[in-house]
Amino acid sequence: MKKYNFNAGPSMLPREVIENTAKQILDFNGSGLSLMEISHRAKDFQPVVDETVALIKELLDIPEGYSVIFLGGGASLQFMQIPANFLIKKAGYVNTGTWAKKAMKEAKHFGETVEVASSADDNYCHLPKNFTIPADLDYLHITTNNTIFGTELREDIDSPVPLIADMSSDILSRPVDVSKYDAIYAGCQKNMGMAGVTCVILKDDKLGRAPRELPTMIDYNTHVSKGSMFNTPPVVPIYSVLETMRWVKAHGGVKEMDKRAQERARIVYDEIDRNKLFKGTVAVEDRSVMNLCFVMNDEYKDLEKPFLDFATERGMVGIKGHRSVGGFRASCYNAQTLEGVNALVECMKDFEAQH
Repeated sequence: MKKYNFNAGPSMLPREVIENTAKQILDFNGSGLSLMEISHRAKDFQPVVDETVALIKELLDIPEGYSVIFLGGGASLQFMQIPANFLIKKAGYVNTGTWAKKAMKEAKHFGETVEVASSADDNYCHLPKNFTIPADLDYLHITTNNTIFGTELREDIDSPVPLIADMSSDILSRPVDVSKYDAIYAGCQKNMGMAGVTCVILKDDKLGRAPRELPTMIDYNTHVSKGSMFNTPPVVPIYSVLETMRWVKAHGGVKEMDKRAQERARIVYDEIDRNKLFKGTVAVEDRSVMNLCFVMNDEYKDLEKPFLDFATERGMVGIKGHRSVGGFRASCYNAQTLEGVNALVECMKDFEAQH
């Protein structure tokens, strides 16, 4: 049976990315060695890192004065590493869901941390609006896409203080004005590659200002100065990022990814809004085009498990909502296809016809 992958992360990858990475795992550049067993300091691997960084800078139009590094630990480590490096006296956080809360919790270890705005009282069904950003913040931290609750900020806000963003689940899905940010970080397992590596984009002249002595591995300067090679980096995941960046470029770049994302989301949201069985969970203006969340309408609550079973039988994978919110979630990252979203819509229509 054809499988349609809607997992929230690790997520679907383009087939050619998987196949090309697999070839290198068997024999890296004709060396007779697997990509899994080569030295990260082998002469053939440095070009992988160099090309990957160059493509990320090209695709995101990153200006001069920024570094791109690869780290382990996922975005969860960045929740700590960002304030360790950037929090001097006070940091501000916009609370838009689970991951934003986790980031704010870690920042409190390093200094005063304030919640600038929140949509928690409405169960994060919309993004906070019309809030004031205190001028005395060292930085404002935002989470641009909220995978669990299905909201997304698809613009680069103007901030009177340095801006830092967790873009783990929507990086490379739209053009970004990187010059507005002092730092952007992203776990790569959604739009950038496989799990196991994190991409961090840093404004160079904002590093080294922390009023604390940092452990070597936590100091961003360590990794910037060594080109992500201070210690053994996640070799295979970085190679998967390279193949993904090649794929994005070959398929029209970030503007094309944005166009495709909006088209996929329109198809699914139109069906959610039309279908009598389902309803969306997010204010229309704040709906994510990456993680499309919906539930059964109140009068059809008892059909939630039957629909999940029905969809699974039709080849839908990973559409169950996060355990903390329930319902359904169709994650449509860059590699998702029109075939996939149309199959999901047909599944929803057929289930409606039966009930």
